[in-house]
Amino acid sequence: MKKVLIMLSSMNIGGVEKSLLSLLSVFPKEHYEITILLLEKKGGFLNHLPNWVKVEEVDWYTSIKPIIMEPPQVTVKAYYHNRNYLKLLFFLSSYFIDKKFNQRYLYYKNTFRNVPNHKDYYDIAISYQGPTDIIDFYITNKVKAEKKISWVHFDISKHQINGKLYKKLFKEFNKIYVVSKEAKNQLTKKFPSYKSKTSTFLNITSTQLIREMSKKTGYLDESFSGIKIVTVGRLSKEKGQDIAIPVLARLRKNGYNVRWYCIGEGNNRKELEELINQYKVKHDFILCGSTTNPYPQISKADIYVQPSRHDGYCLALTEAKILNKPIVATNFVGAIEQIVNGETGELAECNEEEIYAKIKYLIDHQNIREKLSDNLSKQHVDTENEVEKLIAYFN
Repeated sequence: MKKVLIMLSSMNIGGVEKSLLSLLSVFPKEHYEITILLLEKKGGFLNHLPNWVKVEEVDWYTSIKPIIMEPPQVTVKAYYHNRNYLKLLFFLSSYFIDKKFNQRYLYYKNTFRNVPNHKDYYDIAISYQGPTDIIDFYITNKVKAEKKISWVHFDISKHQINGKLYKKLFKEFNKIYVVSKEAKNQLTKKFPSYKSKTSTFLNITSTQLIREMSKKTGYLDESFSGIKIVTVGRLSKEKGQDIAIPVLARLRKNGYNVRWYCIGEGNNRKELEELINQYKVKHDFILCGSTTNPYPQISKADIYVQPSRHDGYCLALTEAKILNKPIVATNFVGAIEQIVNGETGELAECNEEEIYAKIKYLIDHQNIREKLSDNLSKQHVDTENEVEKLIAYFN
């Protein structure tokens, strides 16, 4: 059996974690011994990992997390207060050298100086949550494996990364998988020397499973007789929920009986709650929190909206397509690949004016909503056979 290590930060409820669960669901487990290595062994999807995989948590993350997450002044003060003068010297020298040359490699090298190498050897080691500096650095510098794979889930032209750092890190990977064609194009444009080892690998989705799960009980206010809009995504700036709130307020102001259900959790909740109060839509823009099964809510929606500022492929959009929902999506790279404007959904520029206009258009024209749903019902969306690419590469 081949030994495979797959590393990510946690099993929080999100698109990356869900794509991993989907990948594992079609994996030929009889031929592979898989270990999931987490920075923190937590998250709503943790109990959904199959029982045939090993799940481990690193024992070093708590020691470097403050250095990575906190401002450098805090780290300097902590070292000085604890009289760790040698660590202070190493930290300052690596920090200022990297700042001068606009790269982060020495900084991470110093931060990981006392982190031990991983104890086991693997046939394949995968940094699954790319680009994530900590995980990518650990896999390339601290894990021994015959082959190493970087799995990129984001459009790096929109996702801020340090180019000089990643020029070094990507060099150490044997293969780079990117979850959409355009995101792959953006990566190879920025790092042309790695084009030959970069490939597209679409997120795994199972049409049958999603449709079965959509039949389970899921909350949307059944007594509400107006238009129900659903959005799924982590509560964060890049997902664009802050744009959706004024759009809803404008729809309500102009007489449309609309309620917007926002499924997901994240760091932007407080900001969104303040916006909801500011625009006086407390009863109509509902922050539902996260769930491992959003499909019943999606299936009951009249319109599905994805207002992302940027995204890689966007698994939630694929799932809305599988459930044949009329879709409004902003024109990020993953949406452009998945939606034919006017045929299988409506694409909008990422601003309040265009998103409002597209939603209003679908509300006003039920026949268009029905046409979009009918066109989606004729599409084959299932991507389970993508796993064959991975198995072929492993072998």
